Amino acid sequence: MELTDRIGRVHRSLHISVMDKCDLRCTYCMPEDATFLRREKLMTRAEIATIAGIFVERYGVNKLRVTGGEPLLRPDVVEVIRDLSALPVKLGLTTNALTLHKHIDALWEAGLRSVNISLDTLNSERFRSIARREGLDTVWANIRLALLRGLRVKVNMVVMRGVNDDEVLRFVELTREHPVHVRFIEFMPFAGNKWGRERVFTFAEMLGHIGSVHSYEKLTDDPNSTAKSYRVPGWPGTFAVISTVTEPFCGSCDRLRLTAEGRMRNCLFARAETDLLTPLRAGADIIPLIEANVLAKHPMLGGLPPFRPESQEEVLHDLSIRPMVSIGG
Repeated sequence: MELTDRIGRVHRSLHISVMDKCDLRCTYCMPEDATFLRREKLMTRAEIATIAGIFVERYGVNKLRVTGGEPLLRPDVVEVIRDLSALPVKLGLTTNALTLHKHIDALWEAGLRSVNISLDTLNSERFRSIARREGLDTVWANIRLALLRGLRVKVNMVVMRGVNDDEVLRFVELTREHPVHVRFIEFMPFAGNKWGRERVFTFAEMLGHIGSVHSYEKLTDDPNSTAKSYRVPGWPGTFAVISTVTEPFCGSCDRLRLTAEGRMRNCLFARAETDLLTPLRAGADIIPLIEANVLAKHPMLGGLPPFRPESQEEVLHDLSIRPMVSIGG
């Protein structure tokens, strides 16, 4: 049986947050006054495996991504990866890579083959400003380590005008020497991240800026990809843009999300969630809840009007009452 919404999208990808806190306090995803869940509120290892198994075995979900917060803060994260890797899926993990060196061998042995590493600057002082701590050298060393171990590595950069947009070309240059997949993400509004339309460095601006220096070629994207992918000819790596704000890809998006406390979101822009964990713990059937959540998915942007750069009307400022750190990537 396929998990299909009212406009016919088939959902094949589930992002599972296993931790609602992070060891970085990045200004765009974690407010300074962020509060975190007590441990008993989080899904257990067995509950994660049970819910993921329903999505995979009943509905044909074939991609799972473990996210946070920072998933490597979870003590049993390797065991969670081992459980999920036993399912017939492509499995990935999103991390800030601060402690990846401590876990990488165990994660590989558990079945992990792909990591998305969040990194928004290659400047040490700017890293300290954005992340509110030191760590750039460690993150970069762990990117190189992951490549050496044979992991597929994507580097995710949230591009913010006036903050780090001047580094777009530096990130493209990473693909000259390394087989990394750099992904530029338009700045999205979430609770506490001080989003404003003036801070959105758009997909069109990114490509124009890159094209002023480098010739690049378009690559063929997966039909359900959220990223538009490119390559500088002859370079081993690639780059892509996730144009969530200015050119949304909602019509083909096949992603669903599960928060660390077991609440299902049918869209990153969604303002409604469905609690799966409480009924599961009570012994109830969560299948009707899953299906109702998917059927309630809006055609675009969680029901909000599209962003229009020429308009002064704000439509995204109340996107979510949650900060990004508590939703999951």
